[in-house]
Amino acid sequence: MFLFPAMLDASEEMAGKNQESAVLFPFPYQPYSIQENFMAELYRVLDSGKIGIFESPTGTGKSLSLICGALTWLRDFEEKKKHEESQVLATLNTQENRGEKQGPALQSPSTAVTDSQHATVEPDWITQFVQSKLERDMVDRLKEEQIKRKKREERLEQIRHNVQLKYTCKRKRADDDEVAHLLQLSKHMLSSESPEMPDSLDYNEEELILAEYESDEEKKKGPRLEEDMEDLEEEHVTKIYYCSRTHSQLAQFVHEVQKSPFVKDIRLVSLGSRQSLCVNEEVRRLGAMQLINDTCMEMQKNKYEKKSEESEGKKRQHKSRAVCPFYSYEQMQFLRDEALVEVKDIEQLVSLGKKAKACPYYGSRFAIPAAQLVVLPYQMLLHGSTRKASGIKLKDQVVIIDEAHNLIDTITCIYSSEVSGSQLCQAHSQLLQYMERYRNHLKAKNMMYIKQILFVLEKFVFRLGGNVNRNPNTKDISEAGTKLQSINDFLFESQIDNINLFKIQRYCAKSMISRKLFGFLEKYGGTAVVQTNKEDQKTAGFHRFLQGLHQKTGEETAITLDETGQPRMASPLMHIEGFISALTNANQDGRVILNRQGTVGQSTLKFLLLNPAVHFAEVVKECRSVIIAGGTMQPVSDFKEQLLLSTGVSAERIVEFECGHVIPPNNILPIVLCSGPSNQQLEFTYQTRDLPHMMDETGRILSNLCNVVPGGVVCFFPSYEYEKKVYAHWEHTGVLARLTMKKKIFEEPKKVNQVEQVLAEYSKCIKHCKQSGGRLTGALLFSVVGGKMSEGINFSDDLGRCVVMVGMPYPNVKSPELQEKITYLDKSMPRADGQSPGRSLIENLCMKAVNQSIGRAIRHQNDYASIVLLDHRYSRPIILNKLPQWIKTSMQIKPTFAQAFAAVRKFFQEKKSPCITGQC
Repeated sequence: MFLFPAMLDASEEMAGKNQESAVLFPFPYQPYSIQENFMAELYRVLDSGKIGIFESPTGTGKSLSLICGALTWLRDFEEKKKHEESQVLATLNTQENRGEKQGPALQSPSTAVTDSQHATVEPDWITQFVQSKLERDMVDRLKEEQIKRKKREERLEQIRHNVQLKYTCKRKRADDDEVAHLLQLSKHMLSSESPEMPDSLDYNEEELILAEYESDEEKKKGPRLEEDMEDLEEEHVTKIYYCSRTHSQLAQFVHEVQKSPFVKDIRLVSLGSRQSLCVNEEVRRLGAMQLINDTCMEMQKNKYEKKSEESEGKKRQHKSRAVCPFYSYEQMQFLRDEALVEVKDIEQLVSLGKKAKACPYYGSRFAIPAAQLVVLPYQMLLHGSTRKASGIKLKDQVVIIDEAHNLIDTITCIYSSEVSGSQLCQAHSQLLQYMERYRNHLKAKNMMYIKQILFVLEKFVFRLGGNVNRNPNTKDISEAGTKLQSINDFLFESQIDNINLFKIQRYCAKSMISRKLFGFLEKYGGTAVVQTNKEDQKTAGFHRFLQGLHQKTGEETAITLDETGQPRMASPLMHIEGFISALTNANQDGRVILNRQGTVGQSTLKFLLLNPAVHFAEVVKECRSVIIAGGTMQPVSDFKEQLLLSTGVSAERIVEFECGHVIPPNNILPIVLCSGPSNQQLEFTYQTRDLPHMMDETGRILSNLCNVVPGGVVCFFPSYEYEKKVYAHWEHTGVLARLTMKKKIFEEPKKVNQVEQVLAEYSKCIKHCKQSGGRLTGALLFSVVGGKMSEGINFSDDLGRCVVMVGMPYPNVKSPELQEKITYLDKSMPRADGQSPGRSLIENLCMKAVNQSIGRAIRHQNDYASIVLLDHRYSRPIILNKLPQWIKTSMQIKPTFAQAFAAVRKFFQEKKSPCITGQC
């Protein structure tokens, strides 16, 4: 382990003069200078409670810099806090023993203000009494915190070193299993002796009936699901929330923590969805996330209802409903403590849950209060209701958002929603049949809400030009096209502006109606048919019900997959709930897009979030400090304008930090190429890029580059369609044949499951060419900007010696969503650098995609590559300034192809060595 000092300028005045303090950052190896600067700046931002935007290129050890810099600050902060608490307690105890009053230095700012305001009003004895009470309260609170901290540390230390406790827990689990088995046998014997009381409903149907619903206004105080769980109320320690996009990225971060000097001292917990953490195989088999969530919550509810009935001495006359065997509080306590004493990733947590027969999902949630580092996916942190349900409290905490280059898009996607006409008609038909089947068993409140939902669904279908009584896939709609509306206008024209969607949203969440509907469909034949006319509605539903009675009981329903390979939601109502929830946003923050095309079933309703800042503001407002980090954060103006400044964050609180790369400057050759070999100016606009001479010129450029570039060449096109068009043109004109003389050609597949295979063959080809030294010098990969290979794929070393970017991948400005976003920004944001916010958005979206793609090549200190940007528009200063600093400083603008070709050839000749040519 390396300890190195970083000098931090102290902003506070101590002893009447400014001082400098050296912070020691533990590190597993000698860090690069850019890592030292990164950690020092990160420490300063966290210590001053600011918001930092940090860019550290891939291959520069960003994860370790974040870990060591942030955890060093947390260590120092905790030590400082303990020291201050001890001083305050010592001072207060001394004053109490002497019978003195609290000194002015010990008063909190709020207390001092209050005293000064009321000094002329309140008598002295009242002031002294209040002051004395505040002293006692402060002492009690500090002592209580110290006791809790000591107990927690002692408990975790005991678990860490006392193996006997683990064996005790295992023996207890074995005993519990045996007792449960004996109870099951006795219940079976009793049931065989005394038959069950007849019921009007099948016992399997009872769980499909909606429970009596009480709205928030009339809700009675009932048993909490978390009753007797005192640790849920435990005070949250100061912690760092680290979030990233995928579970694999989070697992990689946890592995970096395990390699860091903090692995023995940090209390870390990994959070995830039920889909990732559930160990109940019966629930996991459901596949769809919403089904897993609803089933899990219903099992909890069943458990507490059973517990309540047993305490009241009630006897059930039917078979008990399913409860989760892994939801045992004692075992989840054990899992919580095990997770805290040793750093574990998601997979290790799931493995521990299976061994301990404890739920990792709830066990990890119970560990949040005592954890110092919480690792979680974007969704859990950025989605307000998910954050609340997970027990995440951000007040005065630190949040680090990694891989944040797409943060705005992520927030927009989380809060946007889209439903098709087919889903709406299907949900209406299914819910109508459910209501008819159980009409005599549903309470009045349930009937009221079901009818409201049916009415809303009917109006949604009508807005798409359809009718719920007709098949949505048979008749073409008369008025095709796209229409955008504000939320209020959409609700008014849909004639549902008098319905409280907030109440419907709460009802759907608390009653779990979509889960009940799914169970109904499972039992009676899967997806309900859409009725063709009113007369056949009730009879068709009844026939469907009769058909379901002939099915075998206990038969498992297979999980059907959609065209993307994901589990298909058996109940489309689950999806529609998200759209209804989206409509509860403020009118100015979103738009509804009505897309009518083909049939009603193919038409869609989409909610587009225009203002992601309104949701991100909740995070910024509560946190002590927020760090937004990534490998390619440029251009950062979007983050500042759309997420921070627009929510009232002062410019002084925002800190930008951009570090260079670990490679030497002569290991990268970035070039802007303005014209091709035939002096054709390169400008790949929508109007010119399809012209034959532009595609021919691109082919000549690639052919020449492949003659001098060893190993792999990755060529990025703006879209799949354009790549296919160019490929077909080159195949017809013979360009492909010339390219294959030097490189074997690969194309990026559209299907995700084929990416690994193509990459493996591409890598194998390059390795074989390097070793054989034959006619082929490597491979050429045609990729797409924003596709499967533009993010998260490493083209290090010979896999990416040259990256070619064909044109500027501007988004489709004719897209209704983008046009509405541009209009919104132009109205709500100020102009910057002489540009309208809408124009800046278009350029920023383009350059973010470019930066992500060209950053695939350089991945470590000894790597080298050339980057060639084919479009003279890249030479504009406003575009160059949006490139990462480590690329921008080495950028060369070449007006002619001859100059660019000479530079590329010289670059690779200087890098040429016996090993590169395969002769070592």
